[in-house]
Amino acid sequence: MLAKVCSAAVNGIEAYPVDVEVNAGWGDTLIVIVGLPDAAVKESRDRVTTALSNSGYRFPMGRTTINLAPADVKKEGPSFDLPIALGMLAASEQMQTDQLDHFIAIGELALTGAVRPCKGVLPIAVRARAEGKTGVLVPVENAAEAAVVSGLRVIPIQNLREAAQFLEGEIKIAPVKVDVAGIFEQNHDDDVDFSEVKGQENVKRALEIAAAGGHNILLIGPPGAGKSMLARRLPTILPPLTLDEALETTKIHSIVGLIKPGQALVTQRPFRSPHHTASDAGLLGGNVNPTPGEISLAHHGVLFLDELPEFKRSVLETMRQPLEDGRVTISRAAGTMTFPSQFMLVAAMNPSPDGKMPHESRSSPREIQNYLGRISGPLLDRIDLHVEVPPVRYRQMADARNGEPSARIRHRVVSARRHQHQRFASKPKISCNARMGARELKEFCALDQQTADLLHNAMTELNFSARAYDRILKVARTIADLADSHAILASHVSEAVQYRSLDRQLWT
Repeated sequence: MLAKVCSAAVNGIEAYPVDVEVNAGWGDTLIVIVGLPDAAVKESRDRVTTALSNSGYRFPMGRTTINLAPADVKKEGPSFDLPIALGMLAASEQMQTDQLDHFIAIGELALTGAVRPCKGVLPIAVRARAEGKTGVLVPVENAAEAAVVSGLRVIPIQNLREAAQFLEGEIKIAPVKVDVAGIFEQNHDDDVDFSEVKGQENVKRALEIAAAGGHNILLIGPPGAGKSMLARRLPTILPPLTLDEALETTKIHSIVGLIKPGQALVTQRPFRSPHHTASDAGLLGGNVNPTPGEISLAHHGVLFLDELPEFKRSVLETMRQPLEDGRVTISRAAGTMTFPSQFMLVAAMNPSPDGKMPHESRSSPREIQNYLGRISGPLLDRIDLHVEVPPVRYRQMADARNGEPSARIRHRVVSARRHQHQRFASKPKISCNARMGARELKEFCALDQQTADLLHNAMTELNFSARAYDRILKVARTIADLADSHAILASHVSEAVQYRSLDRQLWT
């Protein structure tokens, strides 16, 4: 007998339908899986047969052929265990149901028949709704994640027998529902706060501007000045994720398997901090079948690169295009994948090999230039703000008073972002000032004659590139938004230029 069970798999960050066709025939007892299965899928043959026996079902005799269609796309992972087992039950007439066409089933089977969680449940649930399915059968631990998709019955499955009895109508299982609005209203207490930072008011101001406009920022200072401490507090002043942003971020984390059991959505902006020994594939994504890397896991969040010159130059150079486009395209023999990567780059580095400013360093000028030369000019141009982080003085460290809390800074950041949302209401692809293109710069960053002359003089004297000119205008627009100013004033441009002059002092 022939049976078909609907399932799905993930390709990139989107899912595609997979039909699990099971045919129970005559002949020697043999189970054959076709349709480009990988090793994990081939091994499901042993998991499924043992789970069937331990769940009280008989082992199907004769030749059983299992086809995973479409047959020209490689299938990965153990998530096909549950649909294969249900197909074998239907093909051997141990399960009588007409519901197989209405549900998508996914899940890994334990040898006991229990259903274990799997990756990529959210994009699969989105695909199930797009395919017009009634619902999805998913592991209990993944049910909340799938329930974020409205208009879909999410049936939590604990074991194989429960799934079969539900499809036969012998038992009823209440669909899982989640309150998406309630998830966003939950309070998330941050472990760190800007009130704990002593001094460094100029750096706090730069981080506030970066957060308000989504700008990239480079922190340059000696060891112990607080670069990492400041960077790790940046997420506490970023605006909250919108529902669309949370769904995109959750999709990526779901594919990699970073969603905790019972977690429905990623509601806090991610903060990724890869070690400087990270490879190209670790940062961009890759492997034989491309998976998201660190820059995609930081989507709608922060990518913090500490000790920037210690990263391989080839790794840093691969980031140039994603910084511009907000997405990364990976080409492999298995195919080409595009992952979103709209993140804020926060980088930290010492000004010289021994950590001191060049005029105080014991390193030779050649050693200093070789050290700084690990960061290319084109990459520096793509970083909007370059900020010096000086050592904190004893008087500031001994001060018992707390600094300005993150909540107050965040209020100003959210207010500035609100101006940007109104400004770009007709341009859905632009979420903040840092994402403006040439057309938007011309439309929203017009300067009066005095301010234009000021910027012209700065460009001439500091020898800025055309890309630096655009970055200065974007930062100035953000500073104006923080000041609730519709027009960009000379003071806003002056402050923006100040954040582009440090690199000229060091690299030249």
